[in-house]
Formats: sequence, C-alpha cells, structure tokens
Amino acid sequence: MDEAQFEDIAKRYRDRLFAIAFQYTKSAADADDMAQIALIKCYHAEKPFENEQHIRNWLIRVTVNECKRYLVSPWRRYTAPIEDYAETLGFETPEQSSLFLAVMALPQKYRVPIHLYYYEEYSVREVAQILGLRESAVQTRLLRARQKLKQTLEGFRDEGTL
Repeated sequence: MDEAQFEDIAKRYRDRLFAIAFQYTKSAADADDMAQIALIKCYHAEKPFENEQHIRNWLIRVTVNECKRYLVSPWRRYTAPIEDYAETLGFETPEQSSLFLAVMALPQKYRVPIHLYYYEEYSVREVAQILGLRESAVQTRLLRARQKLKQTLEGFRDEGTL
C-alpha cells in the first residue's frame, strides 16, 4: 500500500474507527489511540485487500480487538467521566445529549452492537461477523439494549432532563 492509498483510507475511516473505539473505552484519548493503532496495522498489512468492504470490515475488526486488548491491560489509565466529554460534543438538542449519555451508560456488550447497527448501519449478520457472535445473539443484545434505553430515556423524561 502506498502513502496516497493509506491517506485516503485514513481520511475515510478515522472518524468511524474512533466512534467504535469510543464505545469501548469511553475515553476520547484512548479511542484515538485505538483508531490510530488499527490504521497503522492497515498500513503495514502484508496481504492486499480485496475491496472496499474488506478494508472497512478488517479495520473495524482490528479496532474491536485492540479495544478488547486495552480493556484487559494492566496499563489501563483513569479516564475522565463521560459527562465531561459529552459537554464538548456540542449536541444540537438536549435529546441528542440524553440519548448519547443513555447509550454510553449501557454495558459494553449492548453499546457496541447498538453503535454498529444504528450508527454504522451494519446488518445484524455483519455485526455478528465483526463481533464474532451468532446472529441470534446480536438480535438479543439489540433487543435488550433497546429495552434498557427505553427505560433510561423514560427516566430522563420523568426527571425533566429530556
């Protein structure tokens, strides 16, 4: 892969990889590191990629694996509360901010499938392949995540924060 190809790939996928990594790490700095590691591995990949979808899926899989490795690492550092980061994102409406906080409050096993399915627009089959799960497991996680989000958002509405 030459530098021009790599720069094009990095521009197209950096934000997407960051968003996925952020679902795992809940830290902007750590998510940026995970996305950067995935892109570096892409640059040094020995096998050529078959097509655009292959590159995208490969990068996401590497990002997920790096995040999992990071989360069990003894070097994991203290990170700032997610609410501090949410304030810097500048959501247009309070509803968007509340939804972001509700999604980030989900357990990781629900948060990541929700992100891949709704924000990255992957099918259930593709999410299952990326996460190494059966399709039925992904469907169950999406269902449970939606139920938890509904409860959380109703709680926000009852408190008057939505």
